[in-house]
Amino acid sequence: MRSYSMYFKMILLVLWFFWSRAGQDNALPSCKFIECVAQRFAINRAARTRRFLRRQMMLREEFAAFLANCNSRSSVRSIWMRQRCGVWWEHVLTRWTDCEWKENFRMRKTTFLKLCNILHPHLHRETTTFRKAVPVVQRVAICVWRLATNVEFRTISHLFGIGQSTAVTIANHVSSIIVEKLLSVYIKTPSAHDFRNIIQGFRDQWGFPQCGGAIDGTHIGILAPPESPADYYNPKGFYSVILQGVVDHRLCFWDINVGWPGKVHDARVFGNSSLYERGQSGTLFPNITERFGGIDVPVVMLGDAAYPLLPWLMKPYPENQQMTPAQLTFNNRLSKARMTVERTFGRLKGRWRCLRKRYDCHINNINNIIAACCILHNFCEINNEEYDDIDVHEENEAHELSPYQANAIANASRDALSLYFSNL
Repeated sequence: MRSYSMYFKMILLVLWFFWSRAGQDNALPSCKFIECVAQRFAINRAARTRRFLRRQMMLREEFAAFLANCNSRSSVRSIWMRQRCGVWWEHVLTRWTDCEWKENFRMRKTTFLKLCNILHPHLHRETTTFRKAVPVVQRVAICVWRLATNVEFRTISHLFGIGQSTAVTIANHVSSIIVEKLLSVYIKTPSAHDFRNIIQGFRDQWGFPQCGGAIDGTHIGILAPPESPADYYNPKGFYSVILQGVVDHRLCFWDINVGWPGKVHDARVFGNSSLYERGQSGTLFPNITERFGGIDVPVVMLGDAAYPLLPWLMKPYPENQQMTPAQLTFNNRLSKARMTVERTFGRLKGRWRCLRKRYDCHINNINNIIAACCILHNFCEINNEEYDDIDVHEENEAHELSPYQANAIANASRDALSLYFSNL
């Protein structure tokens, strides 16, 4: 309606124009001329209408195509996610041999996929509107690669085709899940039946009877923490936390204690552990005894000079005194059997190079990292992932500093074992 009123207004304006000039040249427009003007306006209006309708149709077609395109493709974070290349990881997953997997991931591909299947329920993420989820296999690979190589997260970011902050988050999260879900499965106090196998294993391999495990501690290098850094500065001259471990004859951990500052002595770490509480309460080892020289010797653990002599923990005779041949023989046998824990630490740090040198992460994450490495070590050993530990040797200086008093039972057990060894 509005367009028609505009049309008539324009006709009236033309008529007024000619009327105003009538006094000058006495010429009024003819009806034919007025009809021509009206016809021209009508033609122009029709052309404008056709152009408008064509534009509207084109816009509707473009909008329909846009909607169809959005519905036909998955959502991609094209604005706030930088596109990265994951060709290297695809090559690893499809082309690498077992030898290459073992060299870089410390396990064969089949063993790695077994680990992924175990962790899948706890690591699986759904792809959302805003981002594509990182597959579980890639998540586990990022964590294992970091632990095995200790390379910078910037390098991991380029290799796996993800962001650097994403790599850090994934590595820490996978480590925490490994500890949360697998610690009680792969590192646990053996059953009575398992202890019998461990005792027999130490006897067969090193000739030491009644041995249920070997204990020691090792330092894991860290960045100087912001709070109380002096407490973490150890006698060896670097910042560290302490890993206390007990191992069996197969070089597998069955107890770990992680997180004490590097300045703390091994004996104090041991005395404040749940292992010590269970040992003192008689709930650590099964009631299995063997008689030597009229003495019933219980199941014992082997430690170096830094540990106390207890009925359930044997240590060598002090070397600062005149030793008998029997005592020398005992010390030699104990040292050979106790090498299992040193070899285990050597394999642990050889497999997971992040523990071999300083591990750069926040102090709140280091305990999970160390515990995850111990769990993965056991996982590899149980799955027969052989490791050549010729090039690794864990050196640990034992300083005798024990506030515990050896009781008569402990001394009698040690003397009975030394006499047994001397008579072999």
